[in-house]
Amino acid sequence: MFDLSDPNIWASLVTLTAMEIVLGIDNLVFLSILADRLPAAQRGRARLIGLSLALGMRLLLLLSITWIMRLTQPIFPGSSILDWLSWRDVILIAGGLFLIYKGTSEIHEAIEGEEHNHSGPGRAAAGFWMTIVQIGLLDIVFSLDSVITAVGMASHLPVMVIAILISMGVMLAGASAVGGFIQRHPTVRMLALSFLLLIGMTLVADGFGAHVPKGYIYAAMGFSAVVEALNYARRRRTTA
Repeated sequence: MFDLSDPNIWASLVTLTAMEIVLGIDNLVFLSILADRLPAAQRGRARLIGLSLALGMRLLLLLSITWIMRLTQPIFPGSSILDWLSWRDVILIAGGLFLIYKGTSEIHEAIEGEEHNHSGPGRAAAGFWMTIVQIGLLDIVFSLDSVITAVGMASHLPVMVIAILISMGVMLAGASAVGGFIQRHPTVRMLALSFLLLIGMTLVADGFGAHVPKGYIYAAMGFSAVVEALNYARRRRTTA
């Protein structure tokens, strides 16, 4: 157990919660973009299932901290070429490549103006569960990054669990608003897809040992978001 009167515990909880919310932004953006491809009646359900999967994945990984730490050990410790490669690196590289592929294909379809036919219950059901599968696969990558960060920032398992529960609650509360905003504004959607490409390349680089500080990534994303917000405000004044 830990002492709730210890200010260090509360400072750790607040800091870790804020970090988990920031780390969850890319997860939420990806989830919103995938859910946007579904019929309107299924989007809310897809977001709920996707975030529930993300929460379950994070909690399961937290309860397997010893196994998580082993993921950072080299797969081929005796090799002179691949002695750096760990299962964490494999997961990050595979997840990053998938994000790059998905972001590129979504941008291509947005530019080409391809429409997807959701008519028919069979096609709609297949599209729904395929979307859930894709969300689940990326949840593994984002959850691994989130849990490794949590383990590095806090020493008490209950603190990590509470921080993750709070951050996922914030994401769940904002999922509908974020998804609706991205859907209503094509330029924001394109910006979000560009973020996914950036995050994907960062994950691949991290998997190959070229660590890019997260602060640089989120600073670039924040700057782009501010510029887009200014453009949005200007367009509203022009059309008013």
